Amino acid sequence: MRRFIGLMSGTSLDAVDAALLELAPERTAQPIRTAAFASRPLEADLRQEFIALQAPGHDELARAAVAANRLADAYAAVVADLLARAGCAAADIVAVGAHGQTVRHRPDLGYTLQLLNPARLAETCGIAVVSDLRAADVAAGGQGAPLVPAFHAQMFRHPSERRAVVNLGGIANVSLLPPGACAGEPVLGYDTGPSNLLLDHWCRSHTGSDYDDDGRWARGGRIDAALLDSLLADPWFGRAPPKSTGRELFGALWLERALGRHAPVAPRDVQATLVELTAVSVARACRDYGAERILVCGGGARNGFLVQRLAAHAAPAPVATTQEAGIDPQAVEAAAFAWLAAQRVDGAPGNLASVTGARGPRVLGVLSEPRC
Repeated sequence: MRRFIGLMSGTSLDAVDAALLELAPERTAQPIRTAAFASRPLEADLRQEFIALQAPGHDELARAAVAANRLADAYAAVVADLLARAGCAAADIVAVGAHGQTVRHRPDLGYTLQLLNPARLAETCGIAVVSDLRAADVAAGGQGAPLVPAFHAQMFRHPSERRAVVNLGGIANVSLLPPGACAGEPVLGYDTGPSNLLLDHWCRSHTGSDYDDDGRWARGGRIDAALLDSLLADPWFGRAPPKSTGRELFGALWLERALGRHAPVAPRDVQATLVELTAVSVARACRDYGAERILVCGGGARNGFLVQRLAAHAAPAPVATTQEAGIDPQAVEAAAFAWLAAQRVDGAPGNLASVTGARGPRVLGVLSEPRC
């Protein structure tokens, strides 16, 4: 058995998540298992710095380098927590797959930028680190995102059921999994639009809370149909995949501009409408694919109101979390990057060209060794 760790700090900038993945020989009953999970909140000032670094600013190169170092230290602390929880030593881990923090994502211009100092992380943890996991796909003409559908296909594909796996992170994305019996039909996937990114921003701005616990604040609001239609009218929603996005488009400024075109809307009603925006855009993708079951993961899986609205729009397809398939919904994305680290170590492709639009399969990531 081989063990890998995956680290993820997503667009929502709420926490650093770590998952321990155990890989056994393929012919065993359970060749891939998520053995442990740990998470730490991202420090508030570091979160604000990453948001600030997504736009040009004073001395941004030096600030980006310092933020990359701080993120490496935050990653190392979560790795230590995870190892202690799992009862493992650093020597038991083959490699760490570390996503880094996205501050620019412009595949249309041929680049994507995730901040991290992987050498510092490898040196601190004493474990090899696989990082810069999106660049090779972008260099091959792909979006560099989403990368998780290949892992989702390994974990959640069903022999006879057409499934969608929905990650409700800062940005929502879908993995569209044909039944195992449909040989030759490709796995698909793409970003569907904003999720926790705007929900958390709006909640923090108007309640002081970092997020809307279980969607309680939004649940008491009223969905504004005119505002919803205006948000959904953004041309990005009508674009055909492959496609990916981030704060560059769906940030606070995008929302402020949309609100400026309308009569005043009560803050709680805006929150309810943002929930509906995510639910509608995700459900459309699942319905268009003919998904017979939808499995939800990511931070938004804890938002009961969001999951309820998604289920209402996706009916009759049932909606459940990935816990139904045996994986904590909070651990799925980090586990995916552990799997991508394993692919890199094995010299195997990590991307799916049918998802990202790359010219073909590519081995993803750069390896940083802690010692000779």
